[in-house]
Amino acid sequence: MTLVMKFGGTSVGSAAAMRETADLILQARDTWGDVVVIASAMGSKPVKVTDLLLQGADTAFAGDRETYPRLAGLLRDIHYEAIDGLLSPDGERQIILAEIERFVERFTSLCGAVSILGELTPRALDTISGMGEQMSVRILAAYLRELGYDSEAIDATELILTDSNFQNATPQTAGTRERTQARLLPLLDNDAIPVVTGFIGATADGVTTTLGRGGSDFSAAILGQALEADEVWIWTDVDGVMSADPRLVPGAVSIPTLSFREVSELAYYGAKVIHAKTMRPCVESGIPLRIKNTFNPTHPGTVIEEDAAPTNGALKAVTAIKGVSIINVDGKGMIGVPGIAARTFAAVARLDVSVLLITQASSEQSICFIVPESSAAAVIGSLQHTFADELRRRDIERIWSRDRIAILTIVGAGIQTTYGIAGRIFSALGDNRVNVMAIAQGSTECGISIVVAAEDVGRSVEHVHALIVNQGERDDIETG
Repeated sequence: MTLVMKFGGTSVGSAAAMRETADLILQARDTWGDVVVIASAMGSKPVKVTDLLLQGADTAFAGDRETYPRLAGLLRDIHYEAIDGLLSPDGERQIILAEIERFVERFTSLCGAVSILGELTPRALDTISGMGEQMSVRILAAYLRELGYDSEAIDATELILTDSNFQNATPQTAGTRERTQARLLPLLDNDAIPVVTGFIGATADGVTTTLGRGGSDFSAAILGQALEADEVWIWTDVDGVMSADPRLVPGAVSIPTLSFREVSELAYYGAKVIHAKTMRPCVESGIPLRIKNTFNPTHPGTVIEEDAAPTNGALKAVTAIKGVSIINVDGKGMIGVPGIAARTFAAVARLDVSVLLITQASSEQSICFIVPESSAAAVIGSLQHTFADELRRRDIERIWSRDRIAILTIVGAGIQTTYGIAGRIFSALGDNRVNVMAIAQGSTECGISIVVAAEDVGRSVEHVHALIVNQGERDDIETG
């Protein structure tokens, strides 16, 4: 059986973390046989290597020639400390130190070029920002070899073929499968452990690209699909996907199973879970994806599958997204006039602004939708320009926004088609004096979104989460 394991920045953030990660790799190898490891850049709080790389590039672009040399020294210290804590002087320590030094020198050289030219292209940014993964995999693979296991560090530029959309490249499935199987299967056949960089790929010409948000998780799913793996495990620093943000609800619990649709709703509306695009290769190939905690490895975590076990009407999680504004377009002259909605959202699209939620009165005399608060003023201006004639004729009476609001999203299979679910949610909010400004339900049948004032979001999440907890207690009684 083949298992793909991805380890995030905290899991490889220090020598101690890498030791624990190596233990998990070897335990999985004993159980599964073939194991492929994907690693992020070192990322212990508060210092994250990728952030340092990006800071160096940005400050160099701004003409600052002092910061990036200082950051190069910090990068050197972080990686040297991990090497000293893992590799013996009689082993590969000097070899790996020299490899890390070459990456640090390249970082310094590239930042120097950016500073001199006054130009920071997406292509250059991809090359710089992907170096953290290239350094971490070399240290982890060397440590596994020191423990007596055959292991090889591999840059995903050899495996993941992408287009040339730098900063957010799209993988080419057929080419990636061919390259991955040709490179990794011989290693697995010889009982070796490949340790592969997350986050990066390459064009057909060999130019480094990055995979955008959730890139290292995406790498694991891509390689899992290419290898036809039995499972993909994402190791992080939490016990899977939680029923609510533990900072808002201390009693939040890990959710055992979620469907792809459910976790996509959670991710879209603010939950810090795996990004929806990263799950797609696994879902398309029917590969279960499990989120586990490196620092609590016996916890089963959360399994994400295309169709999780049926739990019709069960509330599973509540999440919230703040920092948004509600835009209102009102007017009696809108009634029965075709094209108003199309022109409204075309005006927003011209600004490249994402619309998070839409709702419209059945009388057609108002439309309201949610955008990031930082974009609200620009959206209002674009709409006023688009509807200048209608505003002059008073067909549209006003276009206005309300800031400091939040979207509360409740997720669970079939909650839109189960009697009483919406009533329980609105009762929980109303009984605790939370006013609902707008409501939206998508077509997935697994989510209800509610707009509330930003100052109410904490207690809104708390009271809705109480429904989830009480529901679980009722289920325990009924099955007990």
